[in-house]
Amino acid sequence: MQYTRGDRLKFTGFSGICSTVIFDYPNESKTIRFIFNPSKDADGNYYPVVQIGSQLWMAENLKTTSYRDKTPIPNVTDGIEWAGLTTPAYCWYNNKITNKDIYGALYNWYVVKTGKLCPEGWHVPTDDEWHELILHLDHNAGMNLEESSIAGGKLKEKGTVHWTAPNEGATDEVGFKALPAGVRRYDGVFGGPTGNGNWRTSSQYDDNQVWYRYMFYYSASIYRKPTNMEAGYSVRCISDQP
Repeated sequence: MQYTRGDRLKFTGFSGICSTVIFDYPNESKTIRFIFNPSKDADGNYYPVVQIGSQLWMAENLKTTSYRDKTPIPNVTDGIEWAGLTTPAYCWYNNKITNKDIYGALYNWYVVKTGKLCPEGWHVPTDDEWHELILHLDHNAGMNLEESSIAGGKLKEKGTVHWTAPNEGATDEVGFKALPAGVRRYDGVFGGPTGNGNWRTSSQYDDNQVWYRYMFYYSASIYRKPTNMEAGYSVRCISDQP
């Protein structure tokens, strides 16, 4: 293959049904070491894994309908019922299961709070773990937890197949493949398809709100903000093992 020293290369390693993606800028001969972490949820869905710095992330949004102990998670389709929930629930965007394989499911906080949502060996990332990811992509972010002006672009899937144009700054530099799955708001109404992506953390802001991270099609930034517990957001799992 044609290669210029310092080019960014994508390496994908396979071991049986497991796959791990690594991006690197090799300037000399080196050995690429792949870590294979089983990433199968209780429904039998497998997820590709991407190594970013010292972290292992799933490279797709979670789409399980069951906890790791195989207990079903309630699928709530009615908007009024959703708005009044103080118990776990998930849904597909616009209640269309055709959105499952592309965008994954939308989960309220009460599902995350159980601690059983991600497969064995994985967990919903804390706010600090999201910040570590962003610092790896934007060393200038430092203590500015509220926004990175470039890290969102490095995480977003390239192009406009799923994101609304212009999908500003999107390079998917590390293989995270962030997608605009939209949101189910606290009032049960769906919003933001193709225009924004929203991901829950496992860290509470106070007794009524939880931290989350989000991106837009018109910006290369990734933002941080507290949100209510009722809303339905995407979830990315991170490995328990660094």
